[in-house]
Amino acid sequence: MFGILNINKPAGCTSRDVVNRVQRLVKPVKCGHAGTLDPLATGVLVVCLGGATRLIEYVQQMPKTYRGTFLLGQSSPSDDVETEITQQENAPRPTLAEIGAALPQFLGTIQQRPPAYSAIKQQGQRAYKLAREGKQVELAARPVTIHSLAIERYDYPELELTIHCGSGTYVRSLGRDLAKSLGTCAVMSQLARTAIGRFAVADGLSLEGLQLATIEQNLQPARLAVEQLPTLTLTAAQWEEISHGREIAACGLAEEEEMGDDIETDSAMAAKPQAANAAVNEQGELIALLKRTSLGKFRATRNFLKPS
Repeated sequence: MFGILNINKPAGCTSRDVVNRVQRLVKPVKCGHAGTLDPLATGVLVVCLGGATRLIEYVQQMPKTYRGTFLLGQSSPSDDVETEITQQENAPRPTLAEIGAALPQFLGTIQQRPPAYSAIKQQGQRAYKLAREGKQVELAARPVTIHSLAIERYDYPELELTIHCGSGTYVRSLGRDLAKSLGTCAVMSQLARTAIGRFAVADGLSLEGLQLATIEQNLQPARLAVEQLPTLTLTAAQWEEISHGREIAACGLAEEEEMGDDIETDSAMAAKPQAANAAVNEQGELIALLKRTSLGKFRATRNFLKPS
C-alpha cells in the first residue's frame, strides 16, 4: 500500500489518534501524518501510507488554508481556549474598519513567536510539556509566510478569519498578534484547516466508520505529494538502472524540457544544493526521487517502487 489519504479530522482527538486508527486497519503498513492539528482543530489531515511516509516533508511544504475564530478581549497561556482564560478589563472594541486596516502588516514573510503550548522542542523537551509543568517557556520568533488574510465575520467578541499561509504558521499566534496590534488580546476558540495544497476538506474521509475497504478505495497516488517538482518519465531500462543504485544519463529523458534552468555547468551545480526531480514510470506512477549529479546524470535519492 503506497499512497495518500485525505482525512477530515474531527475535534477532540489528536493527529496521532487519527494515524493510529488508520494504522490498525492497514498494519503492518507504516503510516504518518503531514502537519499536526491540535485536538481543538478540525479539517484536512494528510496521512501518508507505506513508502509515501518518506514524502511527508513535501506535503508539509504545501500552502495551507485555515478558518479560525478568535475571542477578543481574552487571553490564555496557550493562546486558545484549551487553558484557563483571563478576561481583559476595559478591553477596547476595535471596529471592523480598524481590524481591516491592521491586516496588511501581517501579510508576506513576518516574524512570529510560536505559542508556549506547542510541540516545538526547548532544551530537548516539548514546549507544551514544560509549560504544563509551570516552567517558563519563551520561544524565539521565526519567519513564516502569510499569503492572504480575509475577515469572514465580526460580531464582538468573535472574529472569524480565513488564512492562507505557508508551513510553520501558528494561527493562534497570528490571532494573538493581530489583537495586540489593536490594543487588546485574543484567544482562538475554533480552527478548521480547509486545505493543504490540492487536498480539500470537502474531499476528506470521515474518521467515523473508517474501514480498510474505504481506505483502499480512496487512497490517492503518492505522486501528488511531489507534483510541485519537475517530473521525468523513465523507460523500463532506466528504471532498472536507478533501482540498482546506478546513474542514468540526463539526455533523452521524457519531459526534460521542464528542467529549464536546472541544467547548468558542473561548477555552478557544485556551488549550490540540488533540488529533487520526481521520476515516474510509463504508467505515471511515482517510482523515485532523483538528484542531478555533477556529471550531467541522475541518480536516485529515494526509490519507492521496483520494476517487475
